[in-house]
Amino acid sequence: MKNILSAQSGTAVELRKGDRLEIIDMEGGQVSDVFCVRKEDRTERLSAGRSIDYNDGIFLGVGSVIYSNRSNPLLTILADSCGRHDFLLPPCSLRMFNLVAGNSEHHPSCHENLSLSLGRYGISADEISTCFNVFMNVEVDGKGALKIRPPLSRSGDSVVFRAEEDLIVGMTACSHEETNGGTCKPIAYQIIESYAAAGRRLT
Repeated sequence: MKNILSAQSGTAVELRKGDRLEIIDMEGGQVSDVFCVRKEDRTERLSAGRSIDYNDGIFLGVGSVIYSNRSNPLLTILADSCGRHDFLLPPCSLRMFNLVAGNSEHHPSCHENLSLSLGRYGISADEISTCFNVFMNVEVDGKGALKIRPPLSRSGDSVVFRAEEDLIVGMTACSHEETNGGTCKPIAYQIIESYAAAGRRLT
């Protein structure tokens, strides 16, 4: 069953090893920031740097593995109908809107939404670093300059991850208008339990 994240919101879910998580762009052009930690040792968490290093590139797709800060596989990308995601930029934050956008008022942010969702599992805001930004389209020129472009995802595009450990996963419907082509929209997700994981839940 699909679950819906309203625009500019977030959640956290538990995955057992072997479970699959599908993230779906319902309307097209909407980013979802994904961050995860091992359930049994929450000091082991997603590492963008190690994932980029071990995948030999900044653009991950089908077959790519997302690694932890201890170089262990956490997630494997099994399916990807979009083909363009970002692993360079951290989640948008209120401080980012203050510094970059010059906005002195409160603005919803992925960092705040992840902090609220993962905080229920004892994960502090300072422990949330660069996410795997599903559907985010960041161009890198020959001099290393970055440019945020509208996502290439269309309505119904999705990415499917397989959990390689028991995990706690935070995800958002990104709150930054520029990142989402000018309009923030909802994101859908569903968890597909593996037979092995389902068996462990019953025992």
